[in-house]
Amino acid sequence: MTIIAALLLFGVIVLIHEFGHFIFAKKNGVTVHEFALGMGPKLFGKEVNGTMYSVRILPIGGFCAMEGEDEDSDKPGSFGRKSILQRASIIFAGPFFNLILAVLFLIPVFIYIGSPTTTIDEVVDKSPAKEASLQSGDKIKEINGEEITSWAKFTEKITSSQGKELHLTVDRDNKTLNLNITPQKSEDGSYKVGVTCKRDKNVIHAIKDSFITTGQMTVQMVTFLKQMITGTIPGGFSNSVAGPVVIISIVSDAAKTGIINLLYLGSIISLNLGIINLVPFPALDGGRLFLLLIEAIRGGKKINPEKEAMINMIGFCALMAFMVFITYSDVTKLFKGIIKF
Repeated sequence: MTIIAALLLFGVIVLIHEFGHFIFAKKNGVTVHEFALGMGPKLFGKEVNGTMYSVRILPIGGFCAMEGEDEDSDKPGSFGRKSILQRASIIFAGPFFNLILAVLFLIPVFIYIGSPTTTIDEVVDKSPAKEASLQSGDKIKEINGEEITSWAKFTEKITSSQGKELHLTVDRDNKTLNLNITPQKSEDGSYKVGVTCKRDKNVIHAIKDSFITTGQMTVQMVTFLKQMITGTIPGGFSNSVAGPVVIISIVSDAAKTGIINLLYLGSIISLNLGIINLVPFPALDGGRLFLLLIEAIRGGKKINPEKEAMINMIGFCALMAFMVFITYSDVTKLFKGIIKF
């Protein structure tokens, strides 16, 4: 059942991506021949206003088949006859909808776990916080004179302290206290003081934190892509990049622990799909946007459709070769017992 949950999660993420293309194609007057839920042989379908809405046998993903998307067409509803801005909006909509889905997945996560505040919940015994006389209910106001507006800012100051003494300003029962604390290096190499934060289960805060977290994850993913391109990934490429086998294994494990972990992981996967699709590589949405940019620079002169198709075919073959490589790496890890189902 957990593998089925993983496949359904992937299906929803890919379907939302294609739904983004579909909505903007319709909005811009492009003829959509078929919008499919799932892949493989068609189970059933119904045509409405010239578009076939179908359900296919494999519950993974879907697709949006547009007139003139991959071939030259002079028909009025052809994708190729639309303006550069219209075509760009249709292409960009897929990754953008993945970003929106990432935020939507995170909202119930933060509603459930609560949003971190700058108020201390628990103080660990025999910890630097205990020695500094910090107490439950203390609200962190400043560290070394710098205002602390979030728990993320607080932990950032602690982890970057390198074990040096910090001057804390806290609010305790509406009284301002000044305390000194020296972070302690933990087993994983990071610096900690031994406190947890109180969490506020508020819908507005959950929405805000969902946007903030999505932004932070986006920065981390872009940084990882830069490291991958430059060959500077910590731990090596094969140990840091996961293919479909590993991802299904991870999602299956998340499904066993409950819907909240599954939604959190789903947000990461959806955001990954959106960002990777924006990479300017042939056959990806980013590659198609790059070709539209070239067309705009050339004053609207279109690239030869046959040449564009050839570029995308080469890119697709390269992506398939890359997928085979990382899948082989996944299977190797599976046989070595590094990953399990």
